[in-house]
Amino acid sequence: MFNFLKPSPDAKNLVPKEKVTETYRRRQVGVLVATCITYLAYYIIRLIFTTEQKPIMEAYGFSIGQIGLILSTFGIGYGIAKLFMGGLADKSNTKRFLAFGLYLSCIFNALLGFTKNFYVILFLMLLVAVTQAMGAPACQREISLWFAKKNRGTMFSIWSSAHNAGAFACVACIQMATLLFSGSLTAVFLTASVISAIIATLMLLINSERPEAVGLPNMAEYSGYVELDEKGEATFQELSHKSFTQILIQDILTNKVVWAVTLTSMSIYIVRYGVMSWIPSYLPTKGFSTDWAKWLVGIFELSAVPGVIILGLVSDFLKGRRSLVCFVCVIGLIVCLVTYFTSTNQAVITVVLFIMGSLIYAPLSLVGLMVNEAVPNYAVGLSTGFMGFFQYVFGETAATALIGQLVDRFGWHASATTIYVAAAAAFLLLIYLVFKERKIMQMEAKANITNGN
Repeated sequence: MFNFLKPSPDAKNLVPKEKVTETYRRRQVGVLVATCITYLAYYIIRLIFTTEQKPIMEAYGFSIGQIGLILSTFGIGYGIAKLFMGGLADKSNTKRFLAFGLYLSCIFNALLGFTKNFYVILFLMLLVAVTQAMGAPACQREISLWFAKKNRGTMFSIWSSAHNAGAFACVACIQMATLLFSGSLTAVFLTASVISAIIATLMLLINSERPEAVGLPNMAEYSGYVELDEKGEATFQELSHKSFTQILIQDILTNKVVWAVTLTSMSIYIVRYGVMSWIPSYLPTKGFSTDWAKWLVGIFELSAVPGVIILGLVSDFLKGRRSLVCFVCVIGLIVCLVTYFTSTNQAVITVVLFIMGSLIYAPLSLVGLMVNEAVPNYAVGLSTGFMGFFQYVFGETAATALIGQLVDRFGWHASATTIYVAAAAAFLLLIYLVFKERKIMQMEAKANITNGN
């Protein structure tokens, strides 16, 4: 039934040597554009219900509690599904897997516009969450396969910024549908689905599965640089006959670097959502107007885009020292957090929020790349899903549900304390990763000298 999702075999007809560089560059551009724009479309679907929650409450008679349950169902469903979808992405034709997930999301999102039943909406949002989980693992796998370590940080950061653009595109879709169809919620859901489905189709045409499937050498052979994991084993193998369970145990659960990066990511997720989710409620206690506090959520998100790309470029300039860049960011982040929670000057708080966008999102982008680089290429999708499971099921939940309960009982000081602890955990984990990364890079240097690279 799903034969079209099976990975293509290695091509029998190889690209002539004199055309390899030209073909590689052309396909790399296609992969970067396709993953960025497709993931942007994923975010259009993902954020429609969240963005339209107030009109939905008014039109459907839902309470804040019901909306919260729907959104939390999405978060938990997405986190769990991402683990399994990551494993499937590794075993699939990645470009078709990416498009297919978006097509399914579009269908389920469109159906949301035709029902007001709370339980049906809850079920549909769970299905949206599962299909949304197909996006990131497929994109990250493609970037890992198509770009060399020396410039992967920049490319990964550009892709990672697509979700910020997706948030803007989601609002644009809503405004267009509202204008054209007199505020019809059904039209809003349908418009977002149609636009995203068109994007999925166009990007499928310019995307590429993996180098060896189109007659090109794999990245290790093409770049002349062999990448190693913590055991000193090469990571260039694109496909494996290992089962999902074997890959999970042998390449993920027993990999110390994967665990350290995952827990670092989870800690920074607590900081991210612990700050962003509560800006509209926390800043009025500092004298901000409610409307200005809402705008600052957007400033916090958009300010991160140039910073994330620049810091990704810096990690490439430092020859792949991702954890070192993250470590410096977290030191700056801790200083900003202390200022954010203790200052009463609105101008200072605004500037700090602007800076924190980059200091939070850059490490989150780079740890996503670090976990991919810590495993063989046939396990990239699963490593993404494994980290995503901890990010959403534990990180986001702690930053929203836990902090909400603590603030109710103990006030905003409890929120600050929780976020400080999470930042401190990231700081300590990154100390370990800085030294581990240095050791792995030393092994890679020796291996490449031996191979004459």
